[in-house]
Amino acid sequence: MTATIGQETSQSRLPNPAALVPELGEIGRALFKATGNGSVPQATISLVQLRAGQIVGNTYLTVLHTGNLRKAGESEERITAVASWQDAPYFTDAERVALALVEAVLTPNPHGERVCDELYAQASAHYDDKALATLTMAIGQVGFFIPLALIGKPLPGVAPAQQWRQ
Repeated sequence: MTATIGQETSQSRLPNPAALVPELGEIGRALFKATGNGSVPQATISLVQLRAGQIVGNTYLTVLHTGNLRKAGESEERITAVASWQDAPYFTDAERVALALVEAVLTPNPHGERVCDELYAQASAHYDDKALATLTMAIGQVGFFIPLALIGKPLPGVAPAQQWRQ
């Protein structure tokens, strides 16, 4: 596969998927409601979702979640350090476990299962059952939108109504 030089960058590849499949709005609202139940801090969910965008190498998702974190008042140090969270001093132990979980889920492990018992035990030490289920759904939430971001290629930093191909 070769890169196309001069490729059109003023619109996404796909038309607005919510216009094509109106049920997408209902799914999105349900996912946001489920992950916003208060059992996991919104900052943690946003950090996890930013890391997911970084792992899959998608600028749209990284710009979106970086912007969400800025709007929520997160420091530039914390936002920037998500890419190197393992040795960054800006995260709580609970946030570190959440970041480790999203990496385990989205990164193939050639040596065995992705979420080992030790990582699950660490997560269980920081999150009760409801919070762990919510964190799992937050990873699934961003996972649900990854194909749209990779295939549809929405424009980073552009309002949803303006980014999709007409």
